Amino acid sequence: MPSGKTHDAITFLIAPPTFVAAWALAGSAPTGAIITGAMLFGGLMFGPDLDTASVQYSRWGVFRFLWYPYQAFFPHRSRWSHGLVFGTLFRVVYFMGVLTLTAFLAVYFRAALEGAAAPSLFEISRVWSSIADYASQNIGERAFLSGFIGLWLGAASHTLTDMAGSFIKTGRIMEFL
Repeated sequence: MPSGKTHDAITFLIAPPTFVAAWALAGSAPTGAIITGAMLFGGLMFGPDLDTASVQYSRWGVFRFLWYPYQAFFPHRSRWSHGLVFGTLFRVVYFMGVLTLTAFLAVYFRAALEGAAAPSLFEISRVWSSIADYASQNIGERAFLSGFIGLWLGAASHTLTDMAGSFIKTGRIMEFL
């Protein structure tokens, strides 16, 4: 399998063509920038190797603990972490869940320390909705879709590189599909 440095080099190498293609297809430089930025983040920080102690995992620094349950649940190089279809989707859903739970616990403990009422799930849902509205109004209606496409492209470059390495070594790639 390619090393972390190889995956990083490929991520940086495909960034310019990703921007050009995204700009051309979307007809918008800001959308191209969102897709390219998300692709870089996806390739460097949010890729398939978060299921093991990897370069991507170590880049999370003190926030690595957020990925412990993910590592415990998904075996390394499974179709659920490295898969082209579900890998990125599962990471996004997992990360949004962890972020929501962490934010809720932080607000809950703060409320408990101050003797105030803890927020309800409805209030937390309202906050996520207002974040989505803000992004839609200030970044664009397709901001989240563009971000997801970029994350998927970053992860796909990693998975496709692993598939090529696996095929060269063993002749098999089906475990990634």
